[in-house]
Amino acid sequence: MGIRERLSGNEAAAYAMKQINPDVVAAFPITPSTEIPQYFSMYVDNGEVDTEFVPVESEHSAMSACIGAEAAGARAMTATSANGLSLMWEMIYIASSLRLPIVLSLVNRAVSGPLNIHNDHSDAMGVRDAGWIMLFSENNQEAYDNILMAHRIAEHKDVQLPLMVCQDGFITSHSIENIELEDTDKVKAFVGTYKPEHYLLNADEPMAVGPLDLQAFLFEHKKQQAEAMRNAKRVVKEVSEDFERTFGRHYEFFERYYMDDAELVVVAMNSTAGTAKAAINELRSQGIRAGLIKVRMFRPFPAEEIAEALKNASAIAVLDKSDSLNGCGGALYEDVVSAMFTSNIHVPTVNYVYGIGGRDTTTDHIKTVFTDLRMIADTKDIGNPYRYLGLREE
Repeated sequence: MGIRERLSGNEAAAYAMKQINPDVVAAFPITPSTEIPQYFSMYVDNGEVDTEFVPVESEHSAMSACIGAEAAGARAMTATSANGLSLMWEMIYIASSLRLPIVLSLVNRAVSGPLNIHNDHSDAMGVRDAGWIMLFSENNQEAYDNILMAHRIAEHKDVQLPLMVCQDGFITSHSIENIELEDTDKVKAFVGTYKPEHYLLNADEPMAVGPLDLQAFLFEHKKQQAEAMRNAKRVVKEVSEDFERTFGRHYEFFERYYMDDAELVVVAMNSTAGTAKAAINELRSQGIRAGLIKVRMFRPFPAEEIAEALKNASAIAVLDKSDSLNGCGGALYEDVVSAMFTSNIHVPTVNYVYGIGGRDTTTDHIKTVFTDLRMIADTKDIGNPYRYLGLREE
């Protein structure tokens, strides 16, 4: 039985880090993730962890320090948001290419410019193809649980990739919710001890990290990264199943909400899933067969499973809290329609970009999406598949 508490999402992330007690945490403050290293530094100061806390001069340096620590054989963690992640950009790719299982808590926020400190997913979508495993969190409990699972996934011998746990800035990061915390000894037993096979400080195996990698090798090394990402899909499933056996909470690649008989379906990530569930509850009381696919594991993308889950729908709307600015839909939409096409599943599917810069998205907004889906299902006419939700039209 866990410990019932009331914590914000940032507090939950920091508390999970305390229970894990990593070897190194390097971080630089940026809204809305600042509280995570702030809370964690208090645990360091109070002697509740024996982590080496490195207050660096920038986010680029934070990820660089984590890379150095992991390469030396230490377990490293950090946290950031938006422009901080952008400043890490070079090192984000280096961390994944060096196969270093760093865990990053990403509190999602709009990337400048113009400057905005509120929530959307433009930071995460900017690095979606950088070789990091990406888990998204609907609420504070899921953010906490995902962090507890993160090292088990990232450090697995068949994976060895960095992992970021995403949660929505301010919406979950600063909102206090009921949460079930686990006993620290039980958490430590679940997470385990980091025992890397290869590391710089191993005197018995001299090695180089980050050497020049030209035509003769880089292609094969990128293929190895791709294979590790494919392996991560199996490992995420295995670790999630072990998490359920240990702590009792169930997680899959994505959550199916009222999907058994759903005719009209929304696909969404992070806190918007909670808003969608509330809207669906209202619509179900009116006899409307509405459903939701809430994506938890965005990288690797569970393409076959999502396509299978959507095959019986009459119309689908994919909600993207970031615009790819490519003229043909957001990132989640692109992945969903690609998955369906590859599986030879053809259901009318539209995209809604929403919530940019923290714009409120209400149950009424979600219900208008289902109204549109009803019309699409009845007429078989998609119209413009690239739409906006909650935009002030001029």
